[in-house]
Amino acid sequence: MLALLLVGAVVLGGMWMFGSPGSGSSGGGTAGSGGADADGVQTFEDLSREHVETGETVDYDQFPPVGGEHYGFWQNCGVYDEPVLTEAAVHSLEHGAVWITYDPSLSSSDVEALASHHVSGSYVLVSPMEGLPAPMVASAWGAQLQLEDASDPRLVAFLNEYEQSPDSPEPGAPCSGGFGGTQAEFDAEGAGVLGARMD
Repeated sequence: MLALLLVGAVVLGGMWMFGSPGSGSSGGGTAGSGGADADGVQTFEDLSREHVETGETVDYDQFPPVGGEHYGFWQNCGVYDEPVLTEAAVHSLEHGAVWITYDPSLSSSDVEALASHHVSGSYVLVSPMEGLPAPMVASAWGAQLQLEDASDPRLVAFLNEYEQSPDSPEPGAPCSGGFGGTQAEFDAEGAGVLGARMD
């Protein structure tokens, strides 16, 4: 009997010291694993913060990207009805923004629901994107949540957790005064559009 009590004490002590199975981290993975926590949030680590030349296309490991190489200027936070410059939006993520992308076929009521998450001064960027893995995807630096429903309460929880998160590389850096144009405008006018669209 004494032996059984001693074994039980050792097991319980080990669980207290090292955590029970499944406890500890949120379950997020690195850039390679893409693990997801109980709420479906995938986390990624070791993301590059290097700048690339304007006009260079970055091949990101995640889609939509959650960090990595990006342009030297950022995309202004706000609501866009056309795709934005991906490499500029990634710079916004570095500043603590949450980028909500949605399938262009999404209903107008769902788009309005997503757009309502951006208010003046918030670090939220909303734009359509082709080829998403889900109808809506919320991305922050190193974190991502795929959504089927614009009213999913997990979106608000994600925004509360990651908008201006201290875990982003440069929280508090601006999300205005950067590029306010779209991908199509940049493609049509090249780098010359930057001066006109930086505000």
